[in-house]
Amino acid sequence: MNSKYIGRISDEKLKLLLQAKGAVLIEGPKWCGKTRSAEEIAKSVLYMQDPDSSKANILTAKTKPSLLLDGETPRLLDEWQVAPELWNAVRFAVDKRRANGQFILTGSVIPIRTDDMHTGTGRIARMKMRTMSLFETGDSTGEISLGALFDGETDMEGKSNLSVEQLAFMINRGGWPAAAQEKNEKIALAIAGDYLEAVANEDISKADGSHKNPDRAKSLLRSLSRNISSEARTTTILNDLADNDEAISQVTIDQYINALKKIFVIEDLPAWSVHLRSKSAIRTTAKRHFTDPSIAAASLRATPKRLLSDFKTFGFLFESLCIRDLRVYAESIDGSVYHYRDKSGLEIDAVIQLADGRWGAAEIKMGAGEIEDASLKLLELKKKVDTGKVNEPAFLMVLTGTEYAFQMGNDVWVVPLGCLKN
Repeated sequence: MNSKYIGRISDEKLKLLLQAKGAVLIEGPKWCGKTRSAEEIAKSVLYMQDPDSSKANILTAKTKPSLLLDGETPRLLDEWQVAPELWNAVRFAVDKRRANGQFILTGSVIPIRTDDMHTGTGRIARMKMRTMSLFETGDSTGEISLGALFDGETDMEGKSNLSVEQLAFMINRGGWPAAAQEKNEKIALAIAGDYLEAVANEDISKADGSHKNPDRAKSLLRSLSRNISSEARTTTILNDLADNDEAISQVTIDQYINALKKIFVIEDLPAWSVHLRSKSAIRTTAKRHFTDPSIAAASLRATPKRLLSDFKTFGFLFESLCIRDLRVYAESIDGSVYHYRDKSGLEIDAVIQLADGRWGAAEIKMGAGEIEDASLKLLELKKKVDTGKVNEPAFLMVLTGTEYAFQMGNDVWVVPLGCLKN
């Protein structure tokens, strides 16, 4: 390999899934490291996008796909969706061999399902891979563990090494492995822009096989970026775009957004559904987010220097950075991330809920001046939740861009993002 492999939090999950299932499908945005992680475990590899053999491989997949499955196991089928016939072939091979850990499939596009395509349930496990968190890139000290917070541990403290300037840089750099390993800062910052160009000019059209206008795709990405970390509906996006694109329609926007979701560019944050003591209605609109904050920064041309002079935009992108890391950490302990907002106007940036029902909540604030008010909002949420039907929160946390991690007198944690890990 040309570069040293940086271990990923998802590596352990991949190993466990291979022990439990015949095959594992790793999905996620391109360039996030799916292939590189799989190569560390695989004993043989089929690269479906290799220019020297792709045409022959596709033809083989259409005529006798089992030939492509021969090889030492676990066998990696990289970008398998190039030949959708491989899916049923893998499922059949798993049934026939009656052994776990046979195949790893990687894909950066959700393929269009055909009528004869088996679900893969029971044979093929799915896992999502994301761009690198700050702990994975070595930028977080990892002194505060999300898992330990859920376990009720209180004997923790930490100090972040990240300045505001460094946080601005990390938002622009993103969690792309190539950028994280790049010593030249200009090159590292350019990677997200290259990704954006590839999405607009090629990938968005490949998602569903229909041509998408690159300029329109870029305009949509800019509009979504202006509305990041908000509950902006597609009608808001439509009104934003209509000023410069009178021909655009709601149907067109929906098609483009669906395509961006299929290639893992967009990943909105769903609303948390919970039992409340009162009858206050819970809002169900998702919050706008990308899989990596650098996508929004590149789309807005929000360089680190510009972010430092526009703290409103900085704050929204910092929230998106925190959501990305929380998703990485939560998924490693079998959890999911949501946001909360009710009719009274109480809004909480992140609710982390584990599969066993335990939950914690986090307000995201860049500076120290907002920490006290944020802690009061978290305590208000705790009062509203019906603990007769839902567990007491395992923790309440203000996730910040500040320096020190500690627990306040009201038991709310203050945790710099630069101290957090899974």
